[in-house]
Amino acid sequence: MSGVPPLSTLARENPHTQSFLDHALIIKGLAHKTVAAYTEDLSTFIQYLQQKNRDVLDINEQGLFVYLMFLRRKGLQSRSLARHMASLRGFYAFLHEQGLVMDNPAGMLENPKLPQLLPKVLSIEEVESILAQPAAGDKLGVRDKTMLEMLYAAGLRVSELINLKVLDFDPQAGIVRVWGKGSRERLVPLHYSCMQWLDLYIHHWRSTFSPLVDKIFLNRSGKALSRQGVWKIIKKYAVMAGIKKDVSPHTLRHSFATHLLEGGADLRTVQVLLGHSDITATEIYTHVQSDRLKSAQDFFHPRSKNTGKPVHAEKR
Repeated sequence: MSGVPPLSTLARENPHTQSFLDHALIIKGLAHKTVAAYTEDLSTFIQYLQQKNRDVLDINEQGLFVYLMFLRRKGLQSRSLARHMASLRGFYAFLHEQGLVMDNPAGMLENPKLPQLLPKVLSIEEVESILAQPAAGDKLGVRDKTMLEMLYAAGLRVSELINLKVLDFDPQAGIVRVWGKGSRERLVPLHYSCMQWLDLYIHHWRSTFSPLVDKIFLNRSGKALSRQGVWKIIKKYAVMAGIKKDVSPHTLRHSFATHLLEGGADLRTVQVLLGHSDITATEIYTHVQSDRLKSAQDFFHPRSKNTGKPVHAEKR
């Protein structure tokens, strides 16, 4: 119908949700994708309230519960419901801080149960096999070798990798400056082998790509590598290494975290290295570690293959 505004504009037309979105983007510095998700969720919420002739300031906990049941009846799954709840919690927490509501009606609502999706990880031997595949005698091979070393040594997201600039690497301190989600900065140490490859690539091979940008990792045209480009490169070397698993850039990040925990690193350290703002995001790797330890126990423990039946004492 003509004259009906797009759903995504409803949150921008409401002064309270507009203020919250501006606060999230400008003051809190959240990523544009996160704010876009808030905009979509809150627009759906505003549309629902308009149909009920309600205002955002008049909703209580019971009203939000009814709204979530409405979304559930529309077919939203647990993961989408959880995202809507996160948007509502942030929004009403903002209204509470501004003194516009007495309390946060979304604060006491529980998240729907989400399936625990454990990340896929590679063994140390599989990672080493992938790292050994690039040919170290040409510019593409050195670039790819350095890139793979960086992903595994620093646990980078692919977006963080492709946005690294030459000046983000400090060879004297042995660290790399990484800009993560929400433009949050973190300093990640690199081990000696990775630093050697990165220093070699930057000072002896990067110039052969005729750089057009200041990013570290370049394509054949001298421009920054794309996410898709990195993904294809990793898939290629995984196939060359004979690995049947579905390997992506994030697989190396997952493997980095899991191998650190298996080596004795504490969870808080891994959280900092990964750039997680909430430690609950890091805790999933403890489940991976537990599963791997249980598999090892089942395989190696002499009693693991016991039938479970009690052994009767011999008659004297």
